[in-house]
Amino acid sequence: MSELLKDVYNKNFLLEFGSKVQAAYSAFDIAAFIALVMDETWDGLELKARTRRISEKLGTFLPGRYEAALDILTAIADTCVGFPYLLFPDFVAVYGQAEEHWDISMKALENFTQKSSAEFAIRPFILRDPERAMCQMTAWAGHSNEHVRRLASEGCRPRLPWGMALQVFKEDPSQVLAILEQLKTDPSLYVRKSVANNLNDISKDNPSLVIDTARQWIGVNPDTDWILRQGCRTLIRAGNPEAMNLFGYASFTDVDRLITGASFFVLPAELKIGESCELKYELDIPKGGPVHIRIEYAIDFVKSRGKKSRKLFLLSDKTVAGGTHLSGSRTHSFADLTVRRHYPGDHRLVLMVNGREEAHTTLKITGG
Repeated sequence: MSELLKDVYNKNFLLEFGSKVQAAYSAFDIAAFIALVMDETWDGLELKARTRRISEKLGTFLPGRYEAALDILTAIADTCVGFPYLLFPDFVAVYGQAEEHWDISMKALENFTQKSSAEFAIRPFILRDPERAMCQMTAWAGHSNEHVRRLASEGCRPRLPWGMALQVFKEDPSQVLAILEQLKTDPSLYVRKSVANNLNDISKDNPSLVIDTARQWIGVNPDTDWILRQGCRTLIRAGNPEAMNLFGYASFTDVDRLITGASFFVLPAELKIGESCELKYELDIPKGGPVHIRIEYAIDFVKSRGKKSRKLFLLSDKTVAGGTHLSGSRTHSFADLTVRRHYPGDHRLVLMVNGREEAHTTLKITGG
């Protein structure tokens, strides 16, 4: 069985980290620190809870004055690089939110994000003082380091996965869009991916605003066009007419003229959890000019309490000539994943073309 992501925080990691801290601060009690962190509740803690446990208990064994504790972490920061060291910016989020600490906390986040990422740690500062925090993010958007520029975008995503939601920006993302305006031609793909994901977040609450932004930005810079295409992906998947038109997809206002003879099959029609099935589809494009179509299949997964949750999977996205017959197949596994568990029940499978349902079938899933 593959290791869980949370298991990156284990006793060996804490011993190694503790030794680094002790090298900069001789009074640091490694054994007591580990014992307090890995108490009887440790095994039941998930990833973010483990990060928070470590950063909280770290404060117990470092100097009580925040500035002094931060100096120790800063002294060893260059040797603490990578995903596990999200605990450094988290320490700032836990202990550095007092008004008098604002400036040194921002400086620390700017430093630490270059070693791991401060996208989660900046969010409580945004919630506490949105105007001040966004001024800082605006400054970071012009930073020479790509990790800091990415923080300017990633940190203010309204719906950042694993992060606290920023309701203020769900309601009015104008300040966020001002940051993205600065970054829309950024030379770093790492930053541009964040800009695209931020736009996609905004589209879920303010689709018209994202469409308007796309109309203003499109066609000027190829890197920006890539951002827009990725940033409008939820709108495209939903078949939003304005988004589909903006990116050249064939109109489906008259479905009978766009697609004919669509069929969708699943073999076998019954599976156990952990097994795979083969999906087959066919459809015809009526005679005429070339059309740009996006073919996907949707699965309405049965959840633990019997409700359904739809997930889309891309099959094809291309321009085809009129009169074309299209067919294809895909193997789909119903093995459990870290991000998705499967449950018994009838699953509806749907063939989607440019956001519209064209054919469907049913697959029965039984217990493994």
